[in-house]
Amino acid sequence: MLQKVAIDSVEIGMYVEQIESQRTRTRMKKPGFIRRQETIENLRGKGVEYVYIDADQVTSTEDIQYHATPVGKYSSVKGNDEFAAAKDLVDKSKEQLSKLLNDVYANKPVDIEPVKEVSANIVDNIFERREAVLWISGIREKSAYLLEHSMNVAFHLVNFGRFLELDRQTLEELAIGGLVHDIGKILIRDEVLNKPGKLTDDEFVHMKEHQTLSQPVLDNMAELPATSKDVSVMHHEKIDGNGYPNGLKGEELTLIGRMSGIVDIYDALTAERVYKPALSPSETFKIMIGLTPFHLDPDLLKKFIRCIGFYPIGSVVELSNGRIGLVCKENPDDLMTPTVKLFYSGRTESFREVEYIDLKKRPDLKIARGLTEAKLKTSFKDFR
Repeated sequence: MLQKVAIDSVEIGMYVEQIESQRTRTRMKKPGFIRRQETIENLRGKGVEYVYIDADQVTSTEDIQYHATPVGKYSSVKGNDEFAAAKDLVDKSKEQLSKLLNDVYANKPVDIEPVKEVSANIVDNIFERREAVLWISGIREKSAYLLEHSMNVAFHLVNFGRFLELDRQTLEELAIGGLVHDIGKILIRDEVLNKPGKLTDDEFVHMKEHQTLSQPVLDNMAELPATSKDVSVMHHEKIDGNGYPNGLKGEELTLIGRMSGIVDIYDALTAERVYKPALSPSETFKIMIGLTPFHLDPDLLKKFIRCIGFYPIGSVVELSNGRIGLVCKENPDDLMTPTVKLFYSGRTESFREVEYIDLKKRPDLKIARGLTEAKLKTSFKDFR
């Protein structure tokens, strides 16, 4: 039942269905919660005198405060400082990595010190603003895959290493390793690296050579930690010995090598490429579970899934009521009940008023499936 409320009595958190001015009473095009004071001021400025609210629609004041600061056009995030710092980290990481790749391509000496500095910042940010970093790093560009992939592998390795309670020095070395792990690909022919179709046998052999091509580059990096080198050398090795470049098997593959293989596959499958669409994290995990135990370490994979969540921050999900949105906050006690930022209807294929649902408080709603923007043939970049 609707309740009539004077505009001066409207509060943040009310669900508005209709508005009334001196001339007319109309239903809002996008009914929804009042989440910002500016919305109330805009209504008042347009001559609205009364609103009609649905008191049965309730949202959490805590969630409103948590998601009150806009970043994108329709985005709401934890705070300007948190996300501005995360975006600055991502931008600086890309800038430094781009310079590193350009130096390798030009056969110039590679200075590892700036990479170490970026890696230390990655570790700091994962500890201080993990959700913000993972949210921002989830915004990818298909045309800049090598940069995006290397950077995200670094972020995921540090996040995973923190979950496994590795020491600070090891975390920094993991970040360095992630940033340089695919450095040999800069020396692969462009027509093979960016081929939209399936590689021929000869092209696949050439692609695998990026591991061999990485070796002299890594060897020439003064003071490159052994852990960082292991990330690069081992991320294509397999538990059963059928990987490359060295065919390591079983215990020959270190913890760092096993972590690297998991993270590299996860990020590659969840990225959109010229030759394949991105998979959702849940779809990716199903594939990765199928790669155990001959390729990936099953126990370590389970820990990785617990680390980032079956529906990680920034992933697209559809709820049982047909509403679609982005996971914006984890529930560490139950990976299946995160907080979801809803703004799209799968049934009407249209955007809706933004709404935040904490699934642990809504037993009537469940995640029906993970999705991707490519499958929905739309973009959610303004909502990130």
